[in-house]
Amino acid sequence: MKEVKAIIRPFLLSKVVEALRQIEGLPGLTVDRDVRGFGRSPLGKDRDKIVDDLVEYIPKAKLEIVVPDELAEKVVTTIQQNARTGNPGDGKIFVINVDEVVKIRTGQRGEQAL
Repeated sequence: MKEVKAIIRPFLLSKVVEALRQIEGLPGLTVDRDVRGFGRSPLGKDRDKIVDDLVEYIPKAKLEIVVPDELAEKVVTTIQQNARTGNPGDGKIFVINVDEVVKIRTGQRGEQAL
C-alpha cells in the first residue's frame, strides 16, 4: 500500500478532488483546507501570504490518500494533471510506503481496512 500526500493550491482543491473521485477503486481521501508553508521559491508579492511570528507562509491545501500499490501512479498523475498551473508554488506530491492499516471500527487490517 502507498500513502499519497499532496500539497496543492487551495483554489484547485475541488477540481483535484472531483478528478480523484473518478478513479475506480479509490477508497477515499482526507483533506485539510487550511495548511500553510513555504518552499525555495521567493514569496514575492503574493497577496495570499500569511505572516505569523514574522515568518511568511503561503496558504495551501493538503490531500492524504492511502491506496493499493496498483492505484498509486494513477492517483499521482491525476493530482499532477489537475493541480498544475505551471507557476512556482504549485506544490508537491509525496508517495510513502504504508506497512499496515487498521480500521478502528472493525479491526480489519491491510487493504481490507481501506
